[in-house]
Amino acid sequence: MGMYDEFGNYVGPELDDDSDGGSGEDRDEDDIWMDQAERDADARGAEGDRAMGDDENSDDDDYEKSAIVLAEDKKYYPSAEEVYGAGTETLVMDEDAQPLEEPIIAPLRHKKVEVRDANVPQMSNVSETYLLDMLRNPNLTRNVAVCGHLHHGKTSLMDMLVQQTHAIGGLAGKNTNETQTRYCDNRLDEQARCVSIKATPVSLALPASNGKHLPFNLMDTPGHVNFGDEVTCSLRLADSVLLVVDACEGVMCVTERVIALAARERLPIVVFVNKIDRLILELKLPPADAFYKIKHVLEEVNVLIGSHYGDDQNTPWADPVKGTVCFGSATYGWSFTLTQFAAIYAKARGAEMDTKKFAARLWGDSYFHPETRTFSKKPSKGGGARSFVQFILEPLYKVYSQAVGEHPASVAAALGEFGVSLKPSEYRMNVKPLLRLALSKIFGDATGLVDMLKAHCPNSAEAARAKVQHTYGGPLSLGGDSVSVAGMTNCDPNAQLRVAVAKLYPKDDCTAFDALARVMSGTLKLGQTVKVLGEGFSPDDEEDVAVKTVTNLWVYNTRYRIPVQSATPGMWVLVEGVDESISKTATLVDEFSGGEETLWGFKPLRFDTTSVIKIATEPLNPADLPKMVEALRCVNKSYPACVTKVEESGEHTICGTGELFLDAVMKDLRELYSSVEVKVADPVVTFTETVVETSSLKCFAETPNGKNKLTMIAEPLDKGLARDMESGSVSLSWPKKKLGDFFQNKYDWDILAARSVWAFGPDLHGANLLLDDTLPGEVDKALLNAVKSSIVQGFQWGTREGPLCDEPIRNVKFKILDALVSETPALRGGGQMIPTARRCAYSAFLTASPRLMEPIYAVEIQTPADCMSAVYNVLSKRRGHVVADAPRPGTPVYVVKALLPAIDSFGFETDLRYHTQGQAFGMSYFDHWAVVPGDPLDRSIVLRPLEPSPAQHLAREFMVKTRRRKGMSEDVSVNKFFDQHLLMELARAETEFGLAL
Repeated sequence: MGMYDEFGNYVGPELDDDSDGGSGEDRDEDDIWMDQAERDADARGAEGDRAMGDDENSDDDDYEKSAIVLAEDKKYYPSAEEVYGAGTETLVMDEDAQPLEEPIIAPLRHKKVEVRDANVPQMSNVSETYLLDMLRNPNLTRNVAVCGHLHHGKTSLMDMLVQQTHAIGGLAGKNTNETQTRYCDNRLDEQARCVSIKATPVSLALPASNGKHLPFNLMDTPGHVNFGDEVTCSLRLADSVLLVVDACEGVMCVTERVIALAARERLPIVVFVNKIDRLILELKLPPADAFYKIKHVLEEVNVLIGSHYGDDQNTPWADPVKGTVCFGSATYGWSFTLTQFAAIYAKARGAEMDTKKFAARLWGDSYFHPETRTFSKKPSKGGGARSFVQFILEPLYKVYSQAVGEHPASVAAALGEFGVSLKPSEYRMNVKPLLRLALSKIFGDATGLVDMLKAHCPNSAEAARAKVQHTYGGPLSLGGDSVSVAGMTNCDPNAQLRVAVAKLYPKDDCTAFDALARVMSGTLKLGQTVKVLGEGFSPDDEEDVAVKTVTNLWVYNTRYRIPVQSATPGMWVLVEGVDESISKTATLVDEFSGGEETLWGFKPLRFDTTSVIKIATEPLNPADLPKMVEALRCVNKSYPACVTKVEESGEHTICGTGELFLDAVMKDLRELYSSVEVKVADPVVTFTETVVETSSLKCFAETPNGKNKLTMIAEPLDKGLARDMESGSVSLSWPKKKLGDFFQNKYDWDILAARSVWAFGPDLHGANLLLDDTLPGEVDKALLNAVKSSIVQGFQWGTREGPLCDEPIRNVKFKILDALVSETPALRGGGQMIPTARRCAYSAFLTASPRLMEPIYAVEIQTPADCMSAVYNVLSKRRGHVVADAPRPGTPVYVVKALLPAIDSFGFETDLRYHTQGQAFGMSYFDHWAVVPGDPLDRSIVLRPLEPSPAQHLAREFMVKTRRRKGMSEDVSVNKFFDQHLLMELARAETEFGLAL
């Protein structure tokens, strides 16, 4: 205590005095550190003084060293420029600004959309240059679409043709591998599913029987009914159809739809009866029964051809004698026509004969009498087989049976009948490779198929006139008045450029598309600047047009592309650089064309199916919404029948033809076009609205300014008229007399009504009709015609979004009974008349017993006989009913045809397979619209959650749930669509006549 006074002040010895303060070992560590720091500072100061004395110019440096540096200005680490050098771009990010899972610089992603050959395969028969030269000749090139039902062998047939023309290993018929390559299924998901999703073109030079090669543009189309839109796109480019039919299954639903579609496009059909081997190996039918089976299949095909094409001299009947039928097995790599088989026999026997006459006796009721060596229509006394069985089927059965028996001597004997022998080592191959090799030795290349296509499929020049008539949207002045039409019909490479774009294919990065197109006239060149006319282009509305530059041209051969500098009429080319403004289809013309002649585009595609299944999507992360919207735009381009739109509630919806279609769309949306997580709502269906009675009173609506007034009624359309309007059987572009005669003769309309049709709605081929039923003595027709376009716009707006639940109106005829129109143009403008016409149509609709319509699917089910009861039970639980069931001749399979509401079809195929242990296979497609039972405006119906509604409550349930989903009120607001005066009229009618509002 002696070191401090009473106030706590230190009064001891000096601190630096060691004698009194203690030894150095007892000093604090802080004191020792402070002493060392002072010594270091003194040393640095001494060095600075010496440096100053040595060089007086170092005053500035000394100032910087002795300057006070704030903590925030201290430099602890070297800069990026010091480490990496000048010019380095640096990215500074705050803490937690980016999740740890996301890299600061994202790596480049290479999306593998399709399988590509690393090296362009060499053509084994002709050179690439020779093929391109032939493709430029429209008198040689044939454009053929290969169509048929699912798993009937279209892709296998393409494999066979590619194998015969390319030096590619791993294809059916060439290697010893028993797996199928599916060369035209170049998408990864197609390979995984073993189902074609996209139509893919291949350009080949195929050998004919005379030794010459012919160029063919072939399109491998999907066989699943959900992808029928791809078939429609293919027929836009093709001039003929090669219909592939399974000899075992025969005619199925897609076969029938392809024939109907080809008849609508007026394209010739030739038939390839595939999978003859199934009759031998699977069904094990005797040769005589196999003949009856094949004959029955061709009779089924001819019944459909006759019903759709009519019976005239141009009907493309499937007749083996005429050469329009080819037989074969694409899996085993062989095919033949009767003429080709006759030539094989003549060569094997070393006999000289008229092969055409011999071929004519190889089909039908023709029997060979060996004792007289003649043919007759009756068998010999001892009996005998038909010539087709004796000369064709029995030798084929021998080859197959001996190869399966695996006895080399017997196989050699069977092949010896055809004058064919194999190496001893080849007889030890497995059964399938041995059959492929042996049959390819017998039949050689597909020369019979090529001869059939050459004889019965027109070349590009011959088919140009028919193609222009069915696809060109402008006037068809074929007499030479129209320069563009004359150029297209003549396939003139020096005429004005006209190119029809039918389909879009995504590029490798999935950010842009290449357009598959057919050159109709002129020459499309690399680097050329063209006008792109969209589907909405017309001479009256030239908004849908863009100017683009062709940056690349290829001939698209599925897994590889052949670059070209130009494309002439008849060629199919893949065009790069023009896709930005194309939605589905388009027309390419010269940049400066259209001076003297009005520009017209090609007609949009009309599909044979309707996209009625709808799903709503949204991104899992709301910040990814712009990416998803861009991806939806790409999906809309990639799938021709896909419809994407934004509802008024803000939800983004996708409409498709079926579950498999939407599954493929969502896979592309997630993996190819957006790479974001997308949530999907439960699928629903699109409804339509209709009426079942005539309006109970004349409904009128006044314009907001009170100067104009419209009066309408609504009533159902005549039965069958809606189908004619949608199919294009009747068109408003016809002359008035022709249009009037159509309605007079077919639907018994009076001449005044027949010639007073104003519009179809909601588009040019809509299923609603607007009729001017006013009398000249009561209405000023001049004033009414002055506002005709506004009334038509209001009518089309109203039929596009009905009053019940904003769904399209269908099968309704709107009649204008009276109209009071102001004489002042300013008082009858579109802003006044369009909403008034819409409200008037709505009020007439609501007073005509409105009903909801739902889509109905047609279902085709293949099932064994013992599963029939399970099929009936599954259908009955989903409001379905069987239309027909019959056994498939020659097989143990029954085919059941049924009708099923689309809203009850979700999971139907899975349910069907579950209840039949996987033995039944179903395929469903849109068939027609049907009225939903019940009144959707019946407010007395109480909907109970989680309880199934009875049949008479379904319409109310569907309407209420659809309105809820769209963010609308549960009930239709009458005040929204009815004028006050009209409400008073309704109240008076309800009081006097008991009409319910």
